[in-house]
Amino acid sequence: MIRQSLTISYFTVLEAIRNKLFIFTVCFIVAMFGISGFVGDLAITQTSQLQSAMLGFVLRLLCIFLVSLFVITSTVREFDDKGFELLLSLSIPRWSYYFGKYIGFSLLSFIIAALIIQPLFIYSGYAEVLFWGISLFCELLIMVAASLFCLFTFGNITISFTIVSVFYLLARSISAIRLMSENPLVTGGALFKGFMEHLVEWIAVILPDFNIFTRSEWLIYGHVHAGTLMPVIGETVIYVFLLSCASLFDLYRKNL
Repeated sequence: MIRQSLTISYFTVLEAIRNKLFIFTVCFIVAMFGISGFVGDLAITQTSQLQSAMLGFVLRLLCIFLVSLFVITSTVREFDDKGFELLLSLSIPRWSYYFGKYIGFSLLSFIIAALIIQPLFIYSGYAEVLFWGISLFCELLIMVAASLFCLFTFGNITISFTIVSVFYLLARSISAIRLMSENPLVTGGALFKGFMEHLVEWIAVILPDFNIFTRSEWLIYGHVHAGTLMPVIGETVIYVFLLSCASLFDLYRKNL
């Protein structure tokens, strides 16, 4: 079963290579590196800090949405081409198929994250960039699991990618939303305020706190150590496990 999963992973990465995903990533990195140089020329002070923050922010967004979209479109195409049914006709269990796809997409995420951090070494220290890259990879692991879960649940590219995007943006901004709900600029009554606070708290419990992942200040100010990554790794393990269980539940209840 492990060999079957690894074979599926191999063809998943091979599909990314054939679709020129890595070439597109490299071209985008080069383009953004040139733009960051232009932005640095406009800055009066803290040029390298501004360049690293801007470059890291844009490349992180590219990485997240590019991987999520590829996971969804690649799997949908496999379903439409009846590749999934063909694999199951070979007596491959569904969990083996899922973990084969997940490992393949995780390897793809690792390669893209490794490419993304290369220009950041010019502006920031090696340790800071390395920790930032590890955190980005953990973030991608959660997004791969979330993308597969949404696809198996809804089976539609548009809906799945929209939900994944909302999931990421909410998880990124949930800390700010909690502060806004606790201290609103305009009060709408105690009942409404209490309802909003409880609603935001429940959403915050469900979502991962991406605000502690891949922080720009790591690249700007440094002061990163191994303990900084412990909550990141902990949340990654928990959410990958939960999302994988939910994905397998949806995958097993599909009628073929």
